[in-house]
Amino acid sequence: MVKLVFFDLDEHEQDVVRDAFAREGGYEIDLHPDALTSKNAPFARNADGIGVFVTSHVTREILDRLPNLKMVAAVSTGFDNIDVDACRERNIAVCNVPRYGDNTVAEFAFGLILALARKFRPTFERTARGEFSRTGLQGMDIAGKTLGLIGTGHIGSHLARIAHGADMKIVAYDPHPKPDLTRDYGIRYLALDDLLRESDVISLHVPYTKATHHLINAERLQLVKNSAFLINTSRGGVVDTRAVATALNEGRLGGVALDTFEGEEVWIEEEFAGTGEPPAAELKEALESFAILHSDRAILSPHNAFNTREALERILATSIENIRAFFAGNPQNVVAGTYRVPAAPPAGGGRT
Repeated sequence: MVKLVFFDLDEHEQDVVRDAFAREGGYEIDLHPDALTSKNAPFARNADGIGVFVTSHVTREILDRLPNLKMVAAVSTGFDNIDVDACRERNIAVCNVPRYGDNTVAEFAFGLILALARKFRPTFERTARGEFSRTGLQGMDIAGKTLGLIGTGHIGSHLARIAHGADMKIVAYDPHPKPDLTRDYGIRYLALDDLLRESDVISLHVPYTKATHHLINAERLQLVKNSAFLINTSRGGVVDTRAVATALNEGRLGGVALDTFEGEEVWIEEEFAGTGEPPAAELKEALESFAILHSDRAILSPHNAFNTREALERILATSIENIRAFFAGNPQNVVAGTYRVPAAPPAGGGRT
């Protein structure tokens, strides 16, 4: 019998998981609405597999408490909330959802571009107060402007298609250029610094790694046009929040829209409640993001770009298939290097 424990699922998601595994034998399912923490880790003590959303942090300490664990199903594309090195040492497979919302996140990012260009925030705030003056609400066209894509993976590529349809010029930075994007949409690949100098809108679509930590920092923001917009729907740590707050305050950015940002753990209360007192570094980052929030030229949203009904259905379906495939002996969507297939594939939840 394979024991599976899922965390951070609402009632509907719990029903989907329960129904999916009820149709087949060999699984024992335990479902929890809260994120995985050191306090509730004992629920998964005997688990062969766990399913976690990005708000659950699978640390080395938690892994030490899960001696039977063989796989972690990341119910997301990103997996920076999981200690991949610790999983690799224990030969615990980490399986993610490489594609679920290419259009979902790209559509949200494009919406943020429009929101900044047409000053949606001050417009809506003003009319909500019963004021209908247009003074100070003049926006700008995006047609003919240059979009700088940092990362042209699945999401970045989809945003390129949308932006091309809106008659934007597109430049991109990616260590692995895609000739089809150049052929179909006229994208020019540039060095990162050149992209920053040339772009009217900069949109980030890269994973969070050591190499991308503070990819956008104070030094690089000096290269950006004073009128440029910065959009981040990737991961908070890719952008130095303090540097952005300073640039915005000094008038060196036209606008900022951050769906994910450093310190978000402190603000998104319904998802991060119960995780304990945040460390000082997170509190400091939260204060810096709070400073950004008070600018009319800034939009902060609660890591919501992925959040559509259709995308969540795809995420959950793929995560369930990842689990089935792994325990059937045919692992799929395994994060590189986290798992070595044993001589005899896992079956029935036995120890490997």
